Amino acid sequence: MSVTPEPLHVALALAAAGVPALPLRQGKAPFGNCRTCKDSACGDRPNMKAAGACRCPAPCHGWAAATTDPHVLTSPAWAPAWRHAVAVAYHPGGAGVTVVDLDNTAAVAWARETLPATRTVPTTRGEHWIYQGAMRSSNAVRPGVDVKSQMQYARWLGPGTGRMVDLPAAVRALAVKEDTTPARSEVVSSLPARATWDRTVATGCRHTERYVRTGLERGLALVRARIESGAGSQAFGVARFLAAQHARCPGPCGLAVIGEEIVTAAVSVGVPESYARRAVANGLEAAVERAA
Repeated sequence: MSVTPEPLHVALALAAAGVPALPLRQGKAPFGNCRTCKDSACGDRPNMKAAGACRCPAPCHGWAAATTDPHVLTSPAWAPAWRHAVAVAYHPGGAGVTVVDLDNTAAVAWARETLPATRTVPTTRGEHWIYQGAMRSSNAVRPGVDVKSQMQYARWLGPGTGRMVDLPAAVRALAVKEDTTPARSEVVSSLPARATWDRTVATGCRHTERYVRTGLERGLALVRARIESGAGSQAFGVARFLAAQHARCPGPCGLAVIGEEIVTAAVSVGVPESYARRAVANGLEAAVERAA
């Protein structure tokens, strides 16, 4: 009587729960492509770029091989991989979740300060924070932090603890980043019409105009100082910080106008207007979610 290898047993349990699974070899990496697909000679399976079924019988193409089909998992073509598997991975996006992979204690501390609490899974050096909802994957969104979802795999380390919450704007914003701020000589967008915050747009704000303007000008200076890189990410952080100051105001506080001033500052140092608006909107939303 044959004995089901432990990794396959785990994969079948995941598949039964609707979580696409695949085997991992020594080094926690997926198995290499089959002979037909070696060195991507096949052009890679369809869902390496877009959704689509794999045409290979073997577990080819990394995360894209993950499946919930028990017949595929137990097929002869997959058997050699299971015999040498040392662990199991899953495709977060296929399961409708996003994993924020925190690779060290500093990254974990940052997440506890910044992100809403959710289900967590301990890892060798840090934690996986799992949110309900899928998004595009992105590595190195900040030191020690990867976002794994639609086009990546995550090692299965157990179900974790805590209640899983919906994917917040703060996590989506992590994957929206620019490598460098375009040079000032490049025309990336027209400068938005300048909007100025004052009491006429903040009739329900509990703060004085001097208090709000002082904080806003300091934030705008931080954005304008990012002339080489990071202005968009700085705009997100400034928007989130300033919006949080109004969490206890009865409102309205004119946050939309504050947001326009931050967008203007980001565009002035070369950030594309569409990116600046998205970063600021995500920052304002993240502050609301954190307060809730």
